[in-house]
Amino acid sequence: MTTSMKANYSIERISSGSSETDLILNGGFPKNSINIIMGSPGSGKTIFAEQLMFKNAGDRPILYLTTLSEPVGKIIRYLQGFSFYNEAALGTDVIYEDIGPAVTKEGVNALNKRIKSAILEQSPKIIIVDSFKDLHYLTQSVAEMRRHLYEFTSMITAYDTTVFLIGEYTTESLSLPEFTAADGIIELLRTPLGTRDERFVRVLKLRGSSYLEGSHAFKISQHGLEVFPRLVTPEIPKSFTLLDERITSGVEGLDELLHGGFLVGSTTLLAGPTGAGKTTIALQFAMDGVRQGIPALFVNFEENPTQLERTIKGLGGNLETLKAEGLHLLYASPVELQMDSIIVSMFARIEELGIKRIVIDSVGDLITTASDPQRLHDYIYALTQHFTVRGVTSIVTFETLGGLTDLGFKSSGGGRFSYMSDNIILLQVGLQDRIKRTLSILKERASSHDLGVNEIEITKSGIRVKK
Repeated sequence: MTTSMKANYSIERISSGSSETDLILNGGFPKNSINIIMGSPGSGKTIFAEQLMFKNAGDRPILYLTTLSEPVGKIIRYLQGFSFYNEAALGTDVIYEDIGPAVTKEGVNALNKRIKSAILEQSPKIIIVDSFKDLHYLTQSVAEMRRHLYEFTSMITAYDTTVFLIGEYTTESLSLPEFTAADGIIELLRTPLGTRDERFVRVLKLRGSSYLEGSHAFKISQHGLEVFPRLVTPEIPKSFTLLDERITSGVEGLDELLHGGFLVGSTTLLAGPTGAGKTTIALQFAMDGVRQGIPALFVNFEENPTQLERTIKGLGGNLETLKAEGLHLLYASPVELQMDSIIVSMFARIEELGIKRIVIDSVGDLITTASDPQRLHDYIYALTQHFTVRGVTSIVTFETLGGLTDLGFKSSGGGRFSYMSDNIILLQVGLQDRIKRTLSILKERASSHDLGVNEIEITKSGIRVKK
């Protein structure tokens, strides 16, 4: 994922276990730091710590201490389902130990004693305490906890070790003494959204280091935490200039209305009701590029690959042939659609495959899946800017309920997106004695264009503008 922040590795770092999270942390956690991993139950804190632990296993042992949380046996049993788990490292490079009985009997001082002996005998590279927050239940006052914490941090900072304290902390917990001592604070959030949950990670503090601010989506899979760094507006290269070159649309008669076709790097909003021909025109645009040797990506949320193949066949194309020539498909069900993950997948393909034409069908599904309208707005703005800088020409479809004055177009988010588009093409369907489809160019930035309402028709080779 491309962001405007460049990684700075001048400070020696400890990997988080995820290259995407390391990007957010500007290279990882600073070595020999004290960090808090906070979040509600089930937010992924333990998985985050274990993924980090196995990533850094080797040369010196890593110590995972459980206090009043789950028993070690239960933690390891669930751990075995993840791809990062390495049984060969268990007991040597990665050491789990339950100190719950000791701290229950002796209090917080038992933790300090165990860590001191571990430092002297094992010299651990990383120490993880899960859960540190539960230790508050073993003290009589905040002052007592603060005294124990002072002893803990004084001992830790004197040795070459990096510490992670895990706890079910909330924003109200930030006044606890461990947050003052912490060099880094990572929060994992879990928010219900309809039939699924949205998960986000954000950095609240990273002493002595820059980091990528904001909420970054993630999901939990068999690989652990898969993080999707927030899309930010790209830096404009000093040599960057807008291209006057135009490319064909693939739709007969449309290029003449556009004064020669689409400008390279432009974004076109193709809006209209169901059955107006949006997907067909978008497919013609992608297929036209492939036939000219230009790699194209068709991102689709509505039609599954089988349905899309049928549509391509109806346009006289062969899906397997088009794939071999450079047509790439990216499908995600609108039921499980996660805005951040699809954006990351899209950019990975753009950079890996040299994509120069892209279709998003449709942006309405992104609008539906977004829980935060402002976050959606920022994403779409950054998205179009990335396309422009890379010289990627895009078509984005949007389903309206009616015509030009359709309030649903504006209230659903399309109106906010329309002003960020370089071109707006409106498709309409009229019902009189027969179905009549029309195409109008409402906007073409920095260019003259046709101002009429043009009738279009569907032929064996696709949609064309009637003379």
